[in-house]
Amino acid sequence: MPQSPDDLDAVAVRTWCSLALRALGAEREEIDAINVYPVADGDTGTNLYLTVESAAQAVEAVFAAHGTVTGPPVSAPLLVDAVRAMAHGALIGARGNSGTILSQLLRGMAGELAGGERADGDGLRRALRRAASAAYEAVAHPVEGTVLTVATAAADAAADADAGATAAAVARAAYEGARTALARTTDQLAVLGRAGVVDAGGRGLVAVLGALVEALTGEPVAVRPQTPHGQLVDDDCSADHADEGGPAFEVIYLLEADDAAVGRLRARLDGLGDSLVVVGGDGLWNVHVHVDDAGAAVEAGVEAGRPYRIRITHFGADRVAPPRERAQRAVVAVVPGEGLLALCAEAGATTVLARPGEPPVSGELVDAIRRAHAREVVLLPNDADLRHTAAAAAQQVRTEGVRVALIPTRAAVQGIAALAVHEPGRRFDEDVVAMTSAAGATRYAELAVAERQSWTTVGVCQAGDVLGLIDGDVAVIGTDVAVTARTVLDRMLSAGGELVTLVLGDGVPDDLADVLEAHVRGRHLAVDTVTYRGGRQSAPLLIGIE
Repeated sequence: MPQSPDDLDAVAVRTWCSLALRALGAEREEIDAINVYPVADGDTGTNLYLTVESAAQAVEAVFAAHGTVTGPPVSAPLLVDAVRAMAHGALIGARGNSGTILSQLLRGMAGELAGGERADGDGLRRALRRAASAAYEAVAHPVEGTVLTVATAAADAAADADAGATAAAVARAAYEGARTALARTTDQLAVLGRAGVVDAGGRGLVAVLGALVEALTGEPVAVRPQTPHGQLVDDDCSADHADEGGPAFEVIYLLEADDAAVGRLRARLDGLGDSLVVVGGDGLWNVHVHVDDAGAAVEAGVEAGRPYRIRITHFGADRVAPPRERAQRAVVAVVPGEGLLALCAEAGATTVLARPGEPPVSGELVDAIRRAHAREVVLLPNDADLRHTAAAAAQQVRTEGVRVALIPTRAAVQGIAALAVHEPGRRFDEDVVAMTSAAGATRYAELAVAERQSWTTVGVCQAGDVLGLIDGDVAVIGTDVAVTARTVLDRMLSAGGELVTLVLGDGVPDDLADVLEAHVRGRHLAVDTVTYRGGRQSAPLLIGIE
């Protein structure tokens, strides 16, 4: 069958993610305002936005790997690469009940679309049906009048589209079907009827499907849904409309576990609470549940496998406690491994964990700045690649009246140096200057293991070689971690230095620190060494010289 210009390919997926993010950004506050089910916590729009932001970043990474960030493509990504990245990004970044379900919808679509370079109308029909089925299966106790109902209606409408319809025509049919179903949710779920609103998660899905239509046709769709009576949805609904007496906590975590363990986990969590959604597969899952015993929910994850990125939210906290007074100043730091979390927290920082291959998105940084609850915030990204992400987060929070200073720290050791001179009692500008100066005076290096043969500034490296990077550039190629580390230290200390900071990653033996400390002590007089365990970080060794 000849390909249609309206078919879905990798470029269309990229455009879809970008447009969906823009649409949810525009509607985020309104969707938050109508969020009354399953809990009136007013964050569905925000959660959907953060979920799609993670998906979009994953797709952009695929295009970057193909040299297609700007300019003509060097080698265009395949549809399978784009949809799998989209689904994985949504999975690891899913937030809240609706975000978790959306990630499973995208995963279901990806499973069907991964078979070719493009998807025509029939392929998209099958993908939408598989998405709706996957979402229903992920929810322990499906409820009609929710995003599940809207997703099923979209799949039904797509199936009823004309035979031979293009992907663009099928997408438009799905969008219109979802929009119609959304208007009916007010009458399907009692809590929505009392509030006079449509389902917030369903409205978010309509926005995502509208973005798909625009990506395939180039034509924007109607933005806001209509109720059955022709009225726009009520954006001023109060949390008082929500049913009271539900579980006190929302627990979310990523989980590395096999299918059998996840099956047992589902049964265990179903007995602990409600709103249980478990999505994912192939060893990686996103778990979401509402419970009264948050500790038991986390312990169940530990028994099943390895939970991480654990988030626990107390639903009633804002209603029970009076508003907390803002602190005058706070520091928010991105940390590359669990081992540095306690260190930075002891220094007074609010932390954001960056796991290997999973850099935080701007929404996570915005959340951290809000958690810091201060009038003035110093933001330490501690990674050169997070510069633009951190800048976007800072700019967003500035519109909320928070004074934010972004110090462009390029490595965790620079952030540690900045925290060491942080003094909340002095003027903000003076504190920022002192922290910036300390970070800038800290040269940084890291050891990495080459994944493949490659050209570097100092020659050709082979897969498995140990690379010593100084200030971001490859300076040493070796075969042994200790020998390469000693060479890197000698080169850096030849320019002077008074303090060496070593951050050891998982799998690095403890005696490496002893070996390197003895080397520094023997070769470089009056230079002190301090060592930290970084935990699971991207580099086996981080080095700082002050």
